[in-house]
Amino acid sequence: MRRLVGLCLALVLGLAVSGCGSAPASSEKTVQVFAAASLTKVFTDLGAAFEKSHPGTKVVFTFDGSSGLVDQLKGGAKADVFASADEKNMNNAVAAKLTSGEQTIFARNELTLVVPPSNPGKITGLNDSLKGKKLVVCAPEVPCGSATNTLAQKLDVTLKPVSQESKVTDVLGKVTSGEADAGIVYVTDAKGAGDKVETIAIEGSEQVVNNYPISVLASAPQPALAAEFVTLVTAQTGKDALSAAGFVTP
Repeated sequence: MRRLVGLCLALVLGLAVSGCGSAPASSEKTVQVFAAASLTKVFTDLGAAFEKSHPGTKVVFTFDGSSGLVDQLKGGAKADVFASADEKNMNNAVAAKLTSGEQTIFARNELTLVVPPSNPGKITGLNDSLKGKKLVVCAPEVPCGSATNTLAQKLDVTLKPVSQESKVTDVLGKVTSGEADAGIVYVTDAKGAGDKVETIAIEGSEQVVNNYPISVLASAPQPALAAEFVTLVTAQTGKDALSAAGFVTP
């Protein structure tokens, strides 16, 4: 009986040791990128390219309004890279000592008006055609909202939106879903939406241009990989991808 128990115990221990030995330790590294919502499509594509050129590395994105991302970082969220849709929020990150090294302008963007296909509201621009219509814009604390307010002031136009969203992709979503008659978004968002929206250029939009800066973060768990991701974005490969998405690159 003792021999049987001993054999069983040895078998169990042998299986346990064998099982432990057969489970290789994961060596995958993760690069956490906090980026403005308007960068979702192009950064996702660049992330895939980065992973391909860096076997064993995964790029994980958090896309949101730039001000919200800064708030998360101030609250202790860990990330390697921050890409903002304006210089104001990057400056806030710098002031809070969240960044490391230089901040590089890698893209520029302008605003445009989008409406559902066939333009059921018969909207022609930021004019009287918006009266009685559901206009959606970004909240003033996020870059697209700040730019919208600045542009409206320059054009001497009073906007009366039915809602103010925390990120530009939410504005676009309300237009594509039919919840809004019109929305003010970036040119790149309108282009990315394809035939889901129609675009109406805003005369004078070139007066308000958002510069997009990117930086490695001071608390980056993977500072070397973070720097390499920034290099990808600012190099020709990144410029080509950004230009194809409708951004203007330096």
